[in-house]
Formats: sequence, C-alpha cells, structure tokens
Amino acid sequence: MKIVIGLLVVVLLYLQYSLWVGNHGVTKLWQLQKTIASQQGENEKLSARNQILHAEVVDLKQGTDALEERARSELGMIRKGETFYQVIDHDSPPEPRAR
Repeated sequence: MKIVIGLLVVVLLYLQYSLWVGNHGVTKLWQLQKTIASQQGENEKLSARNQILHAEVVDLKQGTDALEERARSELGMIRKGETFYQVIDHDSPPEPRAR
C-alpha cells in the first residue's frame, strides 16, 4: 500500500510540475496571452494607419485637390499666376531645402 501511495504522490508531483512549469503549462499560457495582447495592439495601430493610407489613395485617385495639396506642401509648387511670399525669421537659421 505504501508503494501505491508513494507512486501516486510522485505522479501528482510530476503532474503539478508539468502544469505550472512545463512547456505547455500555465506560465507558458500567461506568456502567450501577453504576447497576443501586445500583437493585437500593434495590429490595431497598423490597421488605423492602413485606413489613413487607403483614404489618401482614394483622394489622390478621385480628385485633384489632394494632389494639389501634396504638391504644394511637399514639393513647394505654386500655380501659374500666383505670387509666392517667403517670410524669413531672423532669430532662427534658415532651413536647407532638399532639391
């Protein structure tokens, strides 16, 4: 009878060890849940970024307003007949423009 009880205790200890520390144990589950939550947050950020980019692509395909805005802000372009005024702040050094 003592052998059976000893064997059952050893099996119980092994099962507890496997449950808490083993490869498929609770600690691994907690770690995976944390990783999943982190990845879901990253996916939400990327999804929001993709929606913004998609809206920008649609604007560029459908109208000239977005294209004109982009040409003005990123390339410094102006329309024919417009006058360009550049205001220079004497307190700060001029920013170099890429060409």
